[in-house]
Amino acid sequence: MPRHFNTAGPCVPEDHYMLPPERRLPGVREVIAQKSYFVLHAPRQVGKTTSLMTLASALTAEGRFAAVLVSMETGAAFSDDVGAAEDAILDDWRRRARRWLPPELQPPPWPSASAGSRIGAALEAWSVACPRPLVIFLDEIDALRDAALLSVLRQLRAGHPNRPKGFPWSLALVGLRDVRDYKVASGGSEQLHTASPFNIKVESLTMRNFTETEVAELYAQHTAETGQRFTPEAIDSAFELTQGQPWLVNALARQLVQVVVPDRREPIQNTHVDQAQNLLVERQDTHLDSLAERLRDPRVRAVIEPMILGENLSPLAPDDLRFVLDLGLLRQTAEGAVEVANPMYREIIARQLTVTVRASLPKIAPSWLDAEGRIAFDRLLDAFVEFWLRHGEALLGSSPYNEAAPHLVLMAFLQRVVNGGGRIEREYAIGAKRLDLCVEYRGERLGVEVKTWRDSDKARDPTLEGLSQLDGYLARVGAGRGWLVLFDQRTRAAPLPERWKRERVTTGGGRLVEVLRL
Repeated sequence: MPRHFNTAGPCVPEDHYMLPPERRLPGVREVIAQKSYFVLHAPRQVGKTTSLMTLASALTAEGRFAAVLVSMETGAAFSDDVGAAEDAILDDWRRRARRWLPPELQPPPWPSASAGSRIGAALEAWSVACPRPLVIFLDEIDALRDAALLSVLRQLRAGHPNRPKGFPWSLALVGLRDVRDYKVASGGSEQLHTASPFNIKVESLTMRNFTETEVAELYAQHTAETGQRFTPEAIDSAFELTQGQPWLVNALARQLVQVVVPDRREPIQNTHVDQAQNLLVERQDTHLDSLAERLRDPRVRAVIEPMILGENLSPLAPDDLRFVLDLGLLRQTAEGAVEVANPMYREIIARQLTVTVRASLPKIAPSWLDAEGRIAFDRLLDAFVEFWLRHGEALLGSSPYNEAAPHLVLMAFLQRVVNGGGRIEREYAIGAKRLDLCVEYRGERLGVEVKTWRDSDKARDPTLEGLSQLDGYLARVGAGRGWLVLFDQRTRAAPLPERWKRERVTTGGGRLVEVLRL
């Protein structure tokens, strides 16, 4: 059976296109050689499990160590019953050891031990019986919570001085977050906010995304085996959309070669990549859905909501910001700015935040389409004004983010407009002071700039600033038409029927645009 792009579970070289996993684990072998205990944390679906399974197999095959990746996830159902959690974990360890290690390296029968000491006793017995130094990677460690998590961490710390004869030579905690952000009900906080239960770690490592060269290398494996070529422009587009996020890189390619362009004689073009992206965003596969669910976490909302509004961040605790970055939805640039990790996540965030609003939209007749099925943008603005005056303010309560509710309702309306025949490109960033939307439908483009007028702006009307920003945005995206939508959210603003206004103005660059005040 030919290999394919993998989007579920660890990669297997015989079945899947894959890159050398250790390439993205710089320094891990050195840490292991130093008998060190460490943390490897990275967002979901970046290849942690694949990489460590491969590394463990390699270390064992080389003959110096007995190395294996085991999971802590089976104990997650018993967060308040330490003994039951330990029993479930140890049963799973034995099955994995039988699968991945030769008989002489497998653990002996687990010793009898009281609850709260069984993990430590098992690792001690295994280290004593094993003819080689033991290297253990504890995957999904942050699936544990509360008493079970604290017990495991403290047992590892207690056994650490006995290595390598009486405890593993080297050990890694593997999960989404660093130790400080493990969830535990302690002192009224959801996070440890400290590494003290595992203060024996020497490093907290993470994994990077694929580079553009590596994306091309991965896709070239498909070309070599099937003859189907990815054009350079398609590879550039795939990298730009995903920024090398491994699951997205594979998922995009899977859609391309299995759904969009199944004919192996046809090369994959840039336009095909856009189609595949739209399919993925609409499907909301498990990985994307789990990321989107995080948007309701107050720590995530504290970053995403001002980003949509274009405002600056309110003061955040360092641990909270680190937690948001560790999820992988956002990234920190070299200059220290926080932004959405890639364009696909930017689209997914917007779609997810407008799900309830879109479901709440009334039936809207497409009065904006002309006889040839194209959008008449003047009519579209008429339709939006009518919609907002009738339903807009009533729908604000259905948005999960109160401050950004007008922006989300507008995006939901425009998404309904383009469904099936176009797309929306969204640009939002912390401190940008606006939300930019480019609506594309059958080759025509409309640029939309969204701004708010708040009490904090005092007497300053943001219209002139918005026109200047819209002028530059229209030039950059090549849109011939533009709207400036200004939501007046001042506490003393007149009622909507009295304050709304629509006018056509010329920008400093000579572009004729519509200004809509709501």
